[in-house]
Amino acid sequence: MNDRENNLKNISLKIPKNKLTVFTGVSGSGKSSIVFDTIAQEAGRQLNSTYNSFTRLYLPKYKRPDADEIHNLSTAIIIDQKPIGGNARSTLGTVSDISPLFRILFSRFGSPKYGNASNAFSFNDPEGMCPRCEGLGKSYVVKLDTALDTDKSLNDGAVLLPGYSKNSFYLQTLLNSGLFDNDKAVKDFTDDEMEDLLNGEKEITVDYKGNSLKTNYEGIIKRFYRTNIQDNKTMSDGARKKIEKFAEMSTCTMCHGTRFNENVLSSKINGYNIFDLTDMQLDVLLKTLDQFTDETMKPLIDDLKERLNSLINIGLDYLSLTRETSTLSGGESQRVKTVKYLSNSLTDLIYILDEPSTGLHPRDVHRLNDLLLKLRDNGNTVLVVEHDPDVIKIADYIVDVGPRAGIHGGQIQFTGSYEELLKSDTLTGEYLLNELPINDDPRTPDKFISSSKSSLHNLKDIQLSVPEGLFTVITGVAGSGKSSLVEQVFAKENPDAVVIDQSPLHANSRSNSATYTGAMNDIRKLFGSVNNVEDSLFSYNSKGACPKCKGKGVIELNMSFMDNSEIECPLCHGGRFDPEVLKFKYKNKNIVEVMNLTIEEAVEYFDDNKIKNKLKKVQNVGLDYLTLGQSLSTISGGESQRLKIAKELSKKGNIFILDEPTTGLHISDTENLIKIINDLVNKGNTVIVIEHNVDVMRSADWIIDIGPDGGSRGGEIIYQGPVNGLVDNEKSVTAKYI
Repeated sequence: MNDRENNLKNISLKIPKNKLTVFTGVSGSGKSSIVFDTIAQEAGRQLNSTYNSFTRLYLPKYKRPDADEIHNLSTAIIIDQKPIGGNARSTLGTVSDISPLFRILFSRFGSPKYGNASNAFSFNDPEGMCPRCEGLGKSYVVKLDTALDTDKSLNDGAVLLPGYSKNSFYLQTLLNSGLFDNDKAVKDFTDDEMEDLLNGEKEITVDYKGNSLKTNYEGIIKRFYRTNIQDNKTMSDGARKKIEKFAEMSTCTMCHGTRFNENVLSSKINGYNIFDLTDMQLDVLLKTLDQFTDETMKPLIDDLKERLNSLINIGLDYLSLTRETSTLSGGESQRVKTVKYLSNSLTDLIYILDEPSTGLHPRDVHRLNDLLLKLRDNGNTVLVVEHDPDVIKIADYIVDVGPRAGIHGGQIQFTGSYEELLKSDTLTGEYLLNELPINDDPRTPDKFISSSKSSLHNLKDIQLSVPEGLFTVITGVAGSGKSSLVEQVFAKENPDAVVIDQSPLHANSRSNSATYTGAMNDIRKLFGSVNNVEDSLFSYNSKGACPKCKGKGVIELNMSFMDNSEIECPLCHGGRFDPEVLKFKYKNKNIVEVMNLTIEEAVEYFDDNKIKNKLKKVQNVGLDYLTLGQSLSTISGGESQRLKIAKELSKKGNIFILDEPTTGLHISDTENLIKIINDLVNKGNTVIVIEHNVDVMRSADWIIDIGPDGGSRGGEIIYQGPVNGLVDNEKSVTAKYI
């Protein structure tokens, strides 16, 4: 291989085919450089080269990795944690290909029969969708308080909706309808009068501008829908803003969120319509299908059960097929994609998974392991980047990369079996059997911060009470209700709480580690003052930008029907700065050389305490291997999260909510993360951590366990108190692993 991609030190590596290989090593050691930036890139590039140049325009772009040669590659499929996303029409049922089977089932066996084909039972088809919301399950609902001033009468201008100004035709139809006392305050209307005002219909005669006209009176809300919404399916942003002043997206009042029209909903099998079934929790749905015993349905029911079992076996039993894919977490998305590939009959593929244990409670990791082994046993090579000891344990082959991160990594430390790794002299081998003790001297609570009681999603009328100024861990199996309670209820009621999750930093290719931490401004000022020139010369987004590539570092060549190709800018050689700027130096380095320093090197290099302190915060969260100029669009979710933590480190008196901060962390770095959390608490902050990592749980002052299981069997608080009190709790799944 002789691989030099990123920080790799000209490594050679043999990976066994048709085996499960796990790549371990600290964050930034070079695991992703081998698996994603070398193997996956080259497999994608070579596969794309088999297509004609026109087709390649529409395919993902892959660059040639910096490796001499790679032999015996197969097609690579990356199963990452990027959310499946999709729009409001994409559900677990549609993305898992289970919904089409239900459509066939109802088109053949539903009674009364509806439609001639299965598309009649699709909420994405005009034949099946609710006519009001067009299959979205949500539609605009008028906010009465913005539509009406009920203290006024109709004559005094009670109707605030557009179109009812003083001399307007619509106001005249209202005043001449004969349905209302036009001088009575609207708040005094009877229920019938209110219904007529909002939704009534009547043929009337109106005197308008000296003419007597026959017309229809139409209730104010009915007219608002007709003129603003139903005739504007493809709404402009301006129209949407106008509407949102008076209406908000809410559950559709016609289909009540089912997305289907009346004909679809009235067609049933065994007393269930298609929505009744797809809205059930998956494990409940599986049991319900046992009642579908008609022999003619058997092939369809068997196929449905098999696909449902695949989702249930990977621990997604708490979801329903109606769940929108945009609301699934990264871990859930990854597991749904993996299940989809299990039914693939192609063999000899390379499946690449990035930390598939993310979001899984220790209880459920064995389910993931079964899935990985099934992928392998189907005749494929499975490559997994992972830190979880339980996943590492089942590998056929382990590649440990290190010894440390960045410039101190990029070497193969070990290859072999799990048993051999335990005996090896590597950081991973040393820490695999390490367990942190239960915190036997926790801080004691004084005051509590509480949310109101909630029954959101699967929550059972519970409230979160968190001790102020302590380190609290919220745990429970996937789907138990942790995120609903903490992020959707507690955080919304405490808007000052700082939520630090793994969402990207909304970074473009021009933002980097130095700009994010705020150190870049100080670096520019330093270069400017030392050289007695303008600060803006040291920004590639301003006067210092290379004139040829405009500060991008690359130039895109339009190759007509060939792929557009990016080449290194021939003027600045990828440095992004105008070569004229490079004559200005600080401590014998120009700005490009400084931007190539790692955080660790930069802390030593700069004398300026302001810069040093900002960079030390990044060093503290274990990201000292990033370079100052590294684009934020190239860093992982876990790294993004730790950068956000670094930015907040000096704050006091805040509530911090951390969502699985151990994601992407090597077991040897967990202790450092716990130290960072304790530093935040010692500064007077309240830290709430949603976490499955057992070492983090053991180190907390206070633990809140939600469960006992996922979905409808979750949503209760099983235990809250010091960690050692959870150990003997028989109802808690977490207790068995602490």
